[in-house]
Amino acid sequence: MNVFLWILQILLALVLLAAGGGKLAKPYERTAESMPWARRFSAGQVKTIAALEVIAGLGLVLPAATGVAVVLTPLAAVGTALIMVGAVVTHVQGKEWSQIGPGAVLLVIAVVIAWGRFGPYAW
Repeated sequence: MNVFLWILQILLALVLLAAGGGKLAKPYERTAESMPWARRFSAGQVKTIAALEVIAGLGLVLPAATGVAVVLTPLAAVGTALIMVGAVVTHVQGKEWSQIGPGAVLLVIAVVIAWGRFGPYAW
């Protein structure tokens, strides 16, 4: 199970780093063109969401990999779950039905990681 959790952590971290990094690297206008939900938020809010995604992605792997402050790994998973709840709610409010599934899947993965790392498979 530990290996399975590591795989989930790395995969989720890669998704978060790619998503957050992409939003941070592009100007707000380009992000809003490709992601309709972003139009309902200010540029600062979108950049904050992106920064939180990057921080969560790093937090899912680095503390556990280095052995320093390993409690940050399950906390990053909880933070990711909260971000994904916000994503699902935002997509429901915007009637962006095709976008709900990916957010829901990432939410479930984050919850599994948090459960495993806070619970029976903690460091």
